[in-house]
Amino acid sequence: MMVLLRLLLAALLFAGLPSHAEAWPERGVRVIVPFPPGGSNDTLCRIVADKLSTEWKQPVIVENKPGAGGNIGAEIAFNAPGDGYTLLCAPPPPLAINHNLYKSLPFDGTKFAAITVLALVPNVITARKDFPADSARELVAYAKANPGKVTYASQGNGSTSHLTAEMFSTMTGIKLVHVPYKGEGPALIDLTAGRVDIFFGNIAAALRFQKAGQAKFFGVTNLTRSPVAPDVPTAAEAGYPDLVSVTWFALVAPPATPGSVIQKVNADAASALKLPDVRTKFLDQGAEPQGQSPEATAAFIKDEEIRWRTVIKTANVTLQ
Repeated sequence: MMVLLRLLLAALLFAGLPSHAEAWPERGVRVIVPFPPGGSNDTLCRIVADKLSTEWKQPVIVENKPGAGGNIGAEIAFNAPGDGYTLLCAPPPPLAINHNLYKSLPFDGTKFAAITVLALVPNVITARKDFPADSARELVAYAKANPGKVTYASQGNGSTSHLTAEMFSTMTGIKLVHVPYKGEGPALIDLTAGRVDIFFGNIAAALRFQKAGQAKFFGVTNLTRSPVAPDVPTAAEAGYPDLVSVTWFALVAPPATPGSVIQKVNADAASALKLPDVRTKFLDQGAEPQGQSPEATAAFIKDEEIRWRTVIKTANVTLQ
């Protein structure tokens, strides 16, 4: 009887203690962005990280770990302890593209624990301000008249900007010269400096350059026009209805992260995305806030993997 009483007392005391999920986070959380500062991945992630830091009363530090098409940062996050104190905020490449491009990777992007999609951002065909064309059709005509002379920047080998350009080249029969960069920030800097001709990147990063007259838009690669650039036609309106490419940014965690932590991060991130100032900051950059459940996010990433795998095979994209 005394043993039973001791066990009951211990159980009651244990029940009164906070669980791991209730206590988490007890210290700072780092969010790895696998691309350089200055791009949409970095900017949008920092907006949400700031709100999470306030909510959790703990520092949420964004660390940029660029390189190898997002693989370097993704590997660091994948191999981090699954305790919720390391997260990855990434666009499609390391989560839904790179395993179809590289012969081997030191991580499995399909095994990350999905948390939520932070934002969807339509891509846009952007050209340097003095490029001798003013529309997508004129771009195609110029490229056909000057085969192999038109250069296009990308966020890196295997990025959505790279694959979107390859998709466009395949459907129009033009030959473009690929100039890969380590992120959209450096790519746009060289575009505005006139070192490259065009860029198939997301509208969030390119918008400020277009507004400043440092670049021009030829078409949004989405089914509808962007509310931040309503005068820019869609690719379909420009004559290319099959050119559909949307960049997204997802928050994920290492595979072994507890489900209770995943649910907490999901709920708090979703709440942050509903805040008026966060929505305004996102929309100002052409990014549409999301906030899906972990289950819906996992299904979305799987569908995107299938879509980009098809593009890779159709365009016969390979990495050197």
